[in-house]
Amino acid sequence: MPEGHTLHRLARDLTEAFAGRRVCSLSPQGRFAAQRIDGRRLGPSRAWGKHLFVSVEDVPWSVHVHLGLYGSFRIAPGTGHPVAGQVRWRLTASARSGPPVTADLRGPTICEILMPPQVAAVLGRLGPDPLRADADPDRAWQRVRRSQRPVAVLLLDQAVLAGVGNVYRAEVLFRHGIDPMTPGSALDRDTWQAIWDDLVALMAVGVERNRIDTVRPEHEPEAMGRPPRVDDHGGEVYVYRRDQMPCWVCGTQVATRDLAGRRLFWCPACQNVRG
Repeated sequence: MPEGHTLHRLARDLTEAFAGRRVCSLSPQGRFAAQRIDGRRLGPSRAWGKHLFVSVEDVPWSVHVHLGLYGSFRIAPGTGHPVAGQVRWRLTASARSGPPVTADLRGPTICEILMPPQVAAVLGRLGPDPLRADADPDRAWQRVRRSQRPVAVLLLDQAVLAGVGNVYRAEVLFRHGIDPMTPGSALDRDTWQAIWDDLVALMAVGVERNRIDTVRPEHEPEAMGRPPRVDDHGGEVYVYRRDQMPCWVCGTQVATRDLAGRRLFWCPACQNVRG
């Protein structure tokens, strides 16, 4: 499932490609009321966690998209592209108002038109998003400090904080040496703030590079004389999907287990801090 940096990057790209432009909107798959947007001008797009909201000028409603496990929203230059696969929503903007461009949404879990109270209800279920300027880390901390659940579970709970997925979860806990099974109530406020600040920085890098990179300069391939990581998630990481491989820092074999339905990765030697 795409993590929050992907949605923020997508919101930025959609805004650059379509905001202020009149669009042709259709649903080749026939499962979305795309005709309500056809011929209208789009407004800015924004992300909150793993949720995307595409605004439409001169109307109160917006389009809510959640990509889920298999969704993608691809933007390509030009128009007149053949429809390939199950396209839920296609947006095109002609050269009359800027560069011609097409965006195809495939396989989302959610693609729906919402009125403002419905948008507010969605946002009300989400915790603060580290990539948003208006985010309040204390909102998340108040839930973390009262919970007996492992911090590794809390970091993936979108009601605690929004946008963090399995990669950032594993990597930020490694970077701070935290045992993933530490109860939230065992963390102190300074440790939580350090986790939050690191997520803000790492996810901002993810938006700019459009991939997840979490290793410090001294552990990058060039510094260590090792080959770059090859993985469909891209980027350099410490523990994610590196089970049974040596830790870049201490050489201990990276461990893995299932936790609350998700695969967890950690270094048993480096991650020994419990609060």
